[in-house]
This record gives sequence, C-alpha cells and structure tokens, in this order.
Amino acid sequence: MTDEQLMEAVKNGDLSKASLLFERYHVRIYNFLLRMTAHREMAEDLAQNVFVRLLRYRNTYKPELPFKAWIYQLARHAFSDYYQQAKKQRWVPLASATEMKDELQQALEQEELERKLISALARLDDDARELLVLTRFQHLKYDEVAAQLGLTVANVKVKVHRAIGHLRNLYFQLETQA
Repeated sequence: MTDEQLMEAVKNGDLSKASLLFERYHVRIYNFLLRMTAHREMAEDLAQNVFVRLLRYRNTYKPELPFKAWIYQLARHAFSDYYQQAKKQRWVPLASATEMKDELQQALEQEELERKLISALARLDDDARELLVLTRFQHLKYDEVAAQLGLTVANVKVKVHRAIGHLRNLYFQLETQA
C-alpha cells in the first residue's frame, strides 16, 4: 500500500495502519528533528509527538497532498511549538553550533568533510537550515516544501539557491580556518 492509502485507512478508523507509517517514517522524522535541534533526546520526544499528532489530527489529512509533505508539516509544527514554548520560558535548549556539529558528526560517520559541512549548516539561520534539511537531507520536492511553507515553488527555489550559496561561503570560511 502507498503512504497515502495507509493514511486514508488511518483516517477512516483503521489505526493499525499507523504502525506501518511509523515504521516507514520514524527514522526520517527523527533525523529531521535531530538536525533541527541537535539534541537527541529532544528529537526523540518530538518524533514521538509527531506520530501522536498523526493520530490526533488524522481527520485533517487531505489525500491530494502527498503524505510525506503532510507528515513533515506535522514535524515542523511540533518543532515550532516546542521552540515557541521554550522561548516563553526563556530557556531554549537548542545546542550551540559546536554541540550541533558534534551531534551531527556522530550521525554522519565522523568524516572530516562532513564535519565542516555540518558546522557550516549549523551557522545558517533557522529558515535557511530548514529549507536545506527538507530539500537536501529529507529529499522533499520543491512543491512539497512550498505547500508546507505557504510559498510558491519559484520562491522556494530562490531561497534554496541563496541558502546553498550562503552555506558554500560558510563552508569555505571553515576550510580556510583549518
């Protein structure tokens, strides 16, 4: 069954199909949230929250929207809610650039080239980093990202192009420092 068919079954009350969606997507969602937070435990908690939301908001799923885009939208909202709540408490346990680099290094097999890339990625602003994570690491299509962010496809392409350019500059700055 396709993801969309499984989600339709979940929406229609067959909650056992949610376990298949969990098996297909929990690692991807966890990795997305790990890259956004650079905090393993927080990424695990938020990933669980995404699947709770999948069940809670199953009636909002629209079959014309690809399931992949919809679940990443749930993940974005879970991260945003967490971040906003933490900001109100004046305590945001997002990792520093160095901690983020260390966490991501372990996830990407500790290679020197990847460490520099991850460090440069961590130095991007949240919006640019999110776009690159969604399009390059999670392999979402531009139209899926555009639907999630409420932008046009052309706008997403321009923003991704600029984010890549900025990432390239940050990467080469790190390269010259080494």
